[in-house]
Amino acid sequence: MNSKPQKIRSLLLAALSLFCLQASAEELAGNTGADLRSTIAALDRKVFDSFNRCADPAQLQKHAGYFDPAVEFYHDTGGVTWNRNAMLANTREHACGHYTRELIPETLKVYPVRDFGAISQGQHRFCDTATGKCEGLADFVMVWHVHDGQWTITRVLSYAHRSASND
Repeated sequence: MNSKPQKIRSLLLAALSLFCLQASAEELAGNTGADLRSTIAALDRKVFDSFNRCADPAQLQKHAGYFDPAVEFYHDTGGVTWNRNAMLANTREHACGHYTRELIPETLKVYPVRDFGAISQGQHRFCDTATGKCEGLADFVMVWHVHDGQWTITRVLSYAHRSASND
């Protein structure tokens, strides 16, 4: 028969185990809350710093490194690409040297995905490289996977492309 102190110890041990499991799950997901948002915002800056300079082949290669080889990219006006190589070919042909992308910082939202990584969502504007005018807007969603501390993008949705004057 269990004594009262043993039951209390068992309950405390169970509670401590649950707490440790939760903390471990949060650590595996990368971060939570403000830390996760900061991590993803910093990664977004790096991804699009290389994107914005992708006319330089070294920067395009750097940009490629942020994406999983099997990345799926869904673009409302451009269609779907099913892997990194196809996505990069489209980027090289249609984006590099033509326009740059700027995150609208206050629109960025980040959500943890347990045992996987995170989802980021927000709006970005596109600026014509030749004129410097930022006349395009779009919404985006990115699915981020973290493995051994390395974050990669596995899915992208870029949609609701519109003129900035329509917003």
